[in-house]
Amino acid sequence: MIGFIGLGIMGSNMAANLLANGEELIVYNRTKEKAQPLLEKGAEWADSPKMVAHRADIVFTMLTNPEAVESVALGKEGLLKGLTKNKLWVDCSTVNPAFSKAMAKKTEAAGCRFIDAPVAGSKGPAEQGQLNFLIGGNDEDVEEIKPYLNAMGKSIQHMGKHGNGIATKLAVNLSLVTSMATFAEAISFGTSLGLDREQLMDVLFDLPVTAPVLKGKRNMMLHENFEAQFPLEHAHKDLQQISEAAYQTGSPLPVTHGAKELYAFAKHKGLSKKDFAAVYQLLSEGTSRQ
Repeated sequence: MIGFIGLGIMGSNMAANLLANGEELIVYNRTKEKAQPLLEKGAEWADSPKMVAHRADIVFTMLTNPEAVESVALGKEGLLKGLTKNKLWVDCSTVNPAFSKAMAKKTEAAGCRFIDAPVAGSKGPAEQGQLNFLIGGNDEDVEEIKPYLNAMGKSIQHMGKHGNGIATKLAVNLSLVTSMATFAEAISFGTSLGLDREQLMDVLFDLPVTAPVLKGKRNMMLHENFEAQFPLEHAHKDLQQISEAAYQTGSPLPVTHGAKELYAFAKHKGLSKKDFAAVYQLLSEGTSRQ
């Protein structure tokens, strides 16, 4: 049996794809109502992370931040209290390398195994089973979980030892989130000079200066309808994780720090639950007041 803990935008779709693949699934989420669609499709409900770990041989977690992971893993009814010898915990949460390595050590101290397996991709790829998995862990453990990863994703990149999967994810998200900010700023700047927004977008997308992933944000920005695929609050949270990891290694990140302040201000302006492309809304409103 497979366990899944954390049924937000990403986790619920990942778990649904495991069910669609014919896996027996037991799930837990802090709020049970988010599990209801999965329960209706045949998943079992557990009253605690401990129960999930007790019933399942492999447990996936997809949680918001290190605090949530720590609570689920180490709490009174936590995951590690239910794992028995040689079971496998696969953490897909976006945390930071030092934290992930600490969780690996605690898991191994309990006689169990750990893999960090964050994903590149947002709501759409999660729904379609087209995520990219970035893996840190032992070769044999990675081989064991490949059938389940293939049910949820289109590619698996094994980056080496524990912590390397999440390190890769942070580098990917640094590029993604800062690219979104600079693209939004370029459009806002161009329109402030009198350029047509749609025409400017078409020019930028036609040139090799714009990240291809941002093409998916074109209609959002044109129509200013920012239904969340990757919530802005999560983008800001990831920048905080990146900054923490950089502080630990002494890596200078001037562009990242500027972007982090921009996304923090967007949160302050009430854009937390919108897609991270809504940073454009913040910048364009500032331009319109000039």
